[in-house]
Amino acid sequence: MTRKIEKTLGEWAEKLSPEVFRVTREKGTERAFSGKYDGHKADGEYLCACCEERLFDSAHKYDSGSGWPSFYQPTSEEVVEEEQDTTLGMVRVEVLCQSCGAHLGHVFPDGPAPTGNRYCINSASLNFKKRGDT
Repeated sequence: MTRKIEKTLGEWAEKLSPEVFRVTREKGTERAFSGKYDGHKADGEYLCACCEERLFDSAHKYDSGSGWPSFYQPTSEEVVEEEQDTTLGMVRVEVLCQSCGAHLGHVFPDGPAPTGNRYCINSASLNFKKRGDT
C-alpha cells in the first residue's frame, strides 16, 4: 500500500513552485505542447512532483500527438487513483497521485495496446529520474 501524505494547502504552497502548485493542487492544466516532458525521450522514471512517488516509466510513454506526455499505463495500479471529473462541461476521468492526492491529468480510453489507455499527464506534475541515477 502506498503511503499517504497529508499537508495543508499552505504547506504545499511553501514547498512547490507556483506553476506546480496551480496544476497539482488547484487542478490546473498546461497549454498543449508547452510542457517540458511532452517530447521527452530519455530512459527513466517519472515521479510525482509533490511527493516523488514513482508514477510512470519511460518504457510506457508514447507520442499521442495530444501535446501532453502520454503513457499507456502507470508503474502499477496502486500508484494512481481515478475519479470522475465533470468540470468544463465534459465528463472525464481525472488521474491523481495515490500517495499525496496531486492532480496529474486525465486518462482516456483511446490509447495503444496493450491497455488501450492514454494517461494524458501534465509535465508540471512530474519530475524525471534518469534510469541508473540514485
